[in-house]
Amino acid sequence: MHSTANTLLVTGGGSGIGRALAEAFLALGNEVIIAGRRESVLKQVTAANPGLHYVVLDIADAADVQRVAAELIARYPRLNAVVHSAGIMRSENLLAGDSALDDTVATNLLGPLRLDRALLPHFLQQPHAAIVTVSSGLAFLPLALTPSYCATKAAVHSYSQSLRYQLKDTAVKVHELAPPYVQTGLMGERQANDPHAMPLKEFIAEVMGIFEHSPEAEEILVERVKPLRFAEANGNYAGFFKQFNDQMAAARAGE
Repeated sequence: MHSTANTLLVTGGGSGIGRALAEAFLALGNEVIIAGRRESVLKQVTAANPGLHYVVLDIADAADVQRVAAELIARYPRLNAVVHSAGIMRSENLLAGDSALDDTVATNLLGPLRLDRALLPHFLQQPHAAIVTVSSGLAFLPLALTPSYCATKAAVHSYSQSLRYQLKDTAVKVHELAPPYVQTGLMGERQANDPHAMPLKEFIAEVMGIFEHSPEAEEILVERVKPLRFAEANGNYAGFFKQFNDQMAAARAGE
């Protein structure tokens, strides 16, 4: 992916990783549009970042995705990149019938797939274009407390590989960003302030360094996510999975 000279859409751009990526790409001189459901938040972010644009989008709504994609193509004819940062992550007790499956699948999986389908014909007409999917380290070693989230992110990884292969003879590049545990509000204030999570500024700095220095990288992996990404390849996956989930369950019980 070219780190400059893009007209870039960032979903989930009102907060967390999405906002931070949008601001980083804007600082490099890209034209950046953020998308999200809460217009009041989007207005605050654009007011704090002169030159940043926004569009209201409910990524979980198929009709809204189609409407906004057409609007963006008409308004920004040089649109050539999308970063799929919108996502939700919720704890679930499946034994108690507690499930966030429908909302999670609609937001984390169906939303990006639908948006790609709507934007791809336009991207194929651009001199260069990029689709940046956002999976997670938990796509490769799941956190049992959030089964629907982890399942959608594993699906995003699989989809990214297939999409990349199908586009291999085009000018559209597909990159998969797999974050580790980062200090954002994805699961509330505890995560945003958790000293065990990677500071957001450090994460963004490392990610942007990869984009700038390794523009052909298929997977965007900071060092802190690699133990999860390569857990199976490194051996003792079952032991690592149990240890990881036992520790997370114990931490949750101690809250």
